Amino acid sequence: MLSHLDFTFKPFEKMTPADYAYLGLKSGLEIHQQLKTERKLFCRCPAGRYSTRVDAEILRHMRPTLSELGVYDGTALMEFKTKKEIIYLLNAETVCTYEMDDAPPFEIDPEAVRYALEIALLLKLNLIGELHIARKQYLDGSIPTGFQRTTIFGTEGEIPYGNRKIRIAQLGLEEDACREVTDIGHTITYRTDRLGMPLIEMVTYPDMRTPQEVADVANILRRLVRATGRVRTGAGAAREDVNVSVEGGTRIEIKGVPSIGRIPYLIYNEAMRQHNLLKIREELRRRGITAQTLRYKSAEVTGLLTETSYVPIQQAIAAGAVAHAIKLEGLRGILAHPTQEHTYFAQEISDRIKVIACLMDHPNMLHSDAIEPGISRGQWNRIRKRLASGAEDVIVVVWGSPEDVDTALKETIIRAQEACEGVPSETRQAFRDGTNGFERILPGADRMYPDTDEPPIGIPDRLVEETRAQLPVPPWERLNRLNELKIPPQVAKLLSESRWGVLFDAVLRRANADAKLAACTLVHLLRPWDKLRLPVERLSEDVLVELFAAVQAGRLRKEAVRVILEGLIFDRQRSLAEAMGPYLVKGTETAELDTLIDQAANLQHTLVSRLKSGRMNYLMGFIMIRLRGRIDPAVARARLMNVVVGDDDGSKR
Repeated sequence: MLSHLDFTFKPFEKMTPADYAYLGLKSGLEIHQQLKTERKLFCRCPAGRYSTRVDAEILRHMRPTLSELGVYDGTALMEFKTKKEIIYLLNAETVCTYEMDDAPPFEIDPEAVRYALEIALLLKLNLIGELHIARKQYLDGSIPTGFQRTTIFGTEGEIPYGNRKIRIAQLGLEEDACREVTDIGHTITYRTDRLGMPLIEMVTYPDMRTPQEVADVANILRRLVRATGRVRTGAGAAREDVNVSVEGGTRIEIKGVPSIGRIPYLIYNEAMRQHNLLKIREELRRRGITAQTLRYKSAEVTGLLTETSYVPIQQAIAAGAVAHAIKLEGLRGILAHPTQEHTYFAQEISDRIKVIACLMDHPNMLHSDAIEPGISRGQWNRIRKRLASGAEDVIVVVWGSPEDVDTALKETIIRAQEACEGVPSETRQAFRDGTNGFERILPGADRMYPDTDEPPIGIPDRLVEETRAQLPVPPWERLNRLNELKIPPQVAKLLSESRWGVLFDAVLRRANADAKLAACTLVHLLRPWDKLRLPVERLSEDVLVELFAAVQAGRLRKEAVRVILEGLIFDRQRSLAEAMGPYLVKGTETAELDTLIDQAANLQHTLVSRLKSGRMNYLMGFIMIRLRGRIDPAVARARLMNVVVGDDDGSKR
C-alpha cells in the first residue's frame, strides 16, 4: 500500500508544498502557441484570417490505419468506436486542396522556421541540424487528413525559475487543427480557417512540484514568446496542456487549458482524483477483485421501465430508445466513492459513455449507489431480480439506441476493470469548475510515423548565427534592466513581456532616448493603439528613433510626443517632418507665452460676466491650444495663476 493513501485532502487554499511533496506530485507543461506568420505552414493560404462565411461543406468518416510497426494506436481505435460523422465548413479564402489531403504539401514556410528557430535559441535548446517531418495520427476529426505534420526543432533546454532551472524537453513546429463548432451525438462540425497555421509546442520536463509552480512556469514561457513579437495573441492563440501524476499514479494530460489562472485548481483536482483512484484500487484488492476476476452480467430492462416516472428514461423510451442494465459484482459503494471535488467515480463511467458511445444527454446513466437513484425502489428491485444481483453488487442503467447502448455497456466494463489497476492513462478535458473529464485514451508512440511527402530540411549555420545575433533580451533580463533604469514597475512588467520591449531597446540604443519617456510612450500609447487595431506599423523603429532623438537634442519638448504620434496615427498622409513641424522648439516660446498671458489677463475681464467659475481652465485652453507641445503646461499654469482673479471653482489657490 502506498504511504500517502492515508492523506486527507485539505481545501485548495490550505494545501502546502509539503502536502504535495507527500503525495509525490509531479507536473509538466505542453504549451501550444500560434506563430505570427503571413501564411500557413505547408500551403500558401493566409494565416490568422478567421471567418464564419461558409463556401462549401465536406463530410468525412475516419478509420485507423496500421503504424509502420504493424500495430494500431489505442487512441485511433477509441475514436473509431465513436462512429462520428465529421463535417468541415470551408471558406475559399482560408483553405485549399492541401488541407483536404487532395494535394501534396508545399515546402515548409520559411518565416515559421525562422520564428521557431529564434524561440528555440531563447530556450537554450540543442538545435536539430536537419528537420524531419513526421505524421501524427488524429482521428478525432480535428484534422481532415487524419494526421498532423510535425517536426522537432530542438531538445534539452532550460529557463530560470527562482533559484533553479526548469528543463525544456523539446520544441516542436507543427500545424494547428480545426476549430470545433458543435459536437452532438455522432456528428461533429469544424471550421477550417485555423487549420494548418504554424504552431510551436514547448514541452517541459515534469520539474514542477506544486500547482502554483506550474502556473508560474507557464507565465514565464508566455512572457518569453510574447517578448519576441513572433506569436499571435488573443483567444485561442495559445493553449496549455498540463501533465500531472502522483506517486503510484500515471501521467495524465489535461488538454486545452485556455487560461493560465485555471491551472493550479485543475492540478489540485487531478492530484485528488489520482489519489482517490488509488484508494479505490486498494479497496478492490481488499475485496479480492481484480481486472481478471471482475464478474458482470447485463440484460435489457426496457420493459421494466416503460411505466417509469423518471423523465429522461421516460422520454427516451417514448422516442424508441432501449434501456439496459449491467451488474458489477462486488462493487457496491465504489461508484459513490469521491474522486474530485463534488465528483464521484460514477462520473468516470458517465464521461466514457458520453465520449465513446455518444450518449451525450445529461444524465446518461443511473446507478444503484446513488443517493437519489432516479427510478423507483420497486423498479430497482425488479432490475436486481432480473440480474440476480446480490447485496454487494452495483447496477448501472443506460439508455439510447441499441448500438450506442451496446458500446456503453462495454465501456462500463472496461472502466470498472481499469479501476482495479489504479489510474488509467488518459487525455482529459478541463472544465470551468476546475474539475476534468475523460477525452480520450492517452496516445502512444505508434501514432507517429515518417512523412514521405516532405524531404529532410537542413537548417543552415548562417541562418542560426544570424538569428542568434539578433535575439531579443529574455524578459527576465529585460525586467532587471528596466528596474535599474527606474522605469515604473507596472510599465516595466508590461514592457518586459511584450514585443514593445525589442522596440524600446532599439530606441534607447539608437536615440539615447529618455528611458522613462520611451517606456511610457510605448506602453501607454502604442500598446493600447495596437489593441484597437490602429495602424501602429506607421510608428516604425526609424520614426521613433528620429522623434526621441529630437526630444533628446532639445528640438522638441517631451509634451509634444503624444500629439505628434496621434497626428501620424490618424492622418496616414502626414509625414514625420510635417507632424513635428508645428511643435519644433523655435526659441520664441517665452515671448509668445508673455504675449498670451497679457491677452489672457485682458480676456478674463470679459469672462467675469459670462463665467462665474472655470475661468482658469478656459484660459489655460486658450494658451495651450497655441503652445501645446512647445511649453511645459505647469509653467503656463503657474504664470497664469498670477493674473486670474477670484475663480469660484477654486482653481486659483
